[in-house]
Amino acid sequence: MPEGHTIHGLADRLARAFGDRPVGVTSPQGRFAADAALLDGRVLEAATADGKHLFVDIDDRILHVHLGLIGTFPVMPFEGDAPPEPVGAVRLRLVGEQHFADLRGPMVCALIDEEARDSIRLALGPDPLDPKVDPELALRRLRRTRRGIGALLMDQAVVAGIGNVYRCEVLHRHRIDPFTPGSTITENLWWEIWDDLVRLLHVGVVFGQILTMEDQIIEAERMIADGTAEPITASLTGERLGDFFERRFSTYKRAGEPCDRCGTTLRSEQVAGRTLYWCPGCQTRG
Repeated sequence: MPEGHTIHGLADRLARAFGDRPVGVTSPQGRFAADAALLDGRVLEAATADGKHLFVDIDDRILHVHLGLIGTFPVMPFEGDAPPEPVGAVRLRLVGEQHFADLRGPMVCALIDEEARDSIRLALGPDPLDPKVDPELALRRLRRTRRGIGALLMDQAVVAGIGNVYRCEVLHRHRIDPFTPGSTITENLWWEIWDDLVRLLHVGVVFGQILTMEDQIIEAERMIADGTAEPITASLTGERLGDFFERRFSTYKRAGEPCDRCGTTLRSEQVAGRTLYWCPGCQTRG
């Protein structure tokens, strides 16, 4: 399932391609045809993300999209007067002056009102990519339960936008035992986790890929600071994962291999419906 940085990157692309202009809206598949007709020709005013939820404001209507496990929503440029014909089961198509976006396989594609959007947002924990949120809300929710931090980081009501890769990697980065009860997480430890998530997801948006290895993060931050990352971000369509950096992780999908830090054999276990990867040798904090 796409993690929060992917949805924030998608919202940014939609805003750049279609923002403040009328947009053509159709449902080639037909399953969203009636609602698409209500949106067609109206101005796309904003595209925003809250965790893994995408909200697109088109005049006074709100399009809510959740990609789920298999959904895709690439934003593609086209030449000439019209984009190419849709391929496959396209639930929703947006067409602007120079770009089109085809939504396939979403878990949610619906028109909602402001009350429904507020309800969705209130049910979510703070999003590390939203500077207006209160991270202490997540800490308060952590402290109410003895569920392990490895499970809690996957709970969107605790932290919005975090998926399996980020939870495995951030816990390893801070040597945290993933089975540490949430009720025992100290304020200092929580702030370490939160600040790192903010840092990791930010570079993830810019490069369209999950970066958790420190050497790659430092290089990514240097490129963001000096502007050399801008053309990479501009080239991303969402059709595939970013590939500027080599895909490397400390624990994710490395069960049975030695930990890069301490040499202990990495383990895996099903936690919160996904495979958790961790090092029993050096992940002992909690």
